Amino acid sequence: MEMLEVNSINVYYGNIHAIKGVSFTVGEGEIISLIGANGAGKTTILQTISGLLKSTTGSIYFMEQPLHNIPAYKIVSLGLAQVPEGRHVFQQMSVEENLEMGAYTQEKSSIFGSLELVYSRFPRLKERRKQIAGTLSGGEQQMLAMGRALMSKPKLLMLDEPSMGLAPILVEEIFDIIATLNKSGVTILLVEQNAQMALSIADRGYVLETGKIVLASDAKELLTNDSVRKAYLGG
Repeated sequence: MEMLEVNSINVYYGNIHAIKGVSFTVGEGEIISLIGANGAGKTTILQTISGLLKSTTGSIYFMEQPLHNIPAYKIVSLGLAQVPEGRHVFQQMSVEENLEMGAYTQEKSSIFGSLELVYSRFPRLKERRKQIAGTLSGGEQQMLAMGRALMSKPKLLMLDEPSMGLAPILVEEIFDIIATLNKSGVTILLVEQNAQMALSIADRGYVLETGKIVLASDAKELLTNDSVRKAYLGG
């Protein structure tokens, strides 16, 4: 089953045509990677799916429901959550308060269970649950941003540049967590400049250049594709 269907979307920033007729699908249970250089339009696509930006054409369906005219806050309640580029945790709030902010679409009675589930997936957050978020390391803040998104019990989790600014050892840890989340039943749409890591855990990938998808294939095939290797994998 296709969980997400993006059909021929076009997005403009004023006179700038940022996204040009993009179409792709995300199947239930998959990890799909959108890769491309900085400025290719990856974040714009996620923001359009989330309802923060509007497409002038085409359609977006999530679980067979059209998203075109649904406000962003209601899209979250449908089971679609985004972890933004740069993490954007609430710096002056505690770890646990940040997590509780992610549960605003949930019944109060379910928040404790959601917290315990997040803490089981991110033991470090449990250790630091009373700590002010702004004092966490970059890797811990990324875990917190992911945990906050999981508090809404998403069916589809969209991750925007989760490895940005992290040391290589932390990048590996974050990607291990993403793979584990997927195995536990969360479908993943991953936007990432680290193409090697993104494709290594993905089922399929799409290569984006200047607002257009120029290549789509099985992730393993993209890892061995000469043009992809030269452009994104340093080979």
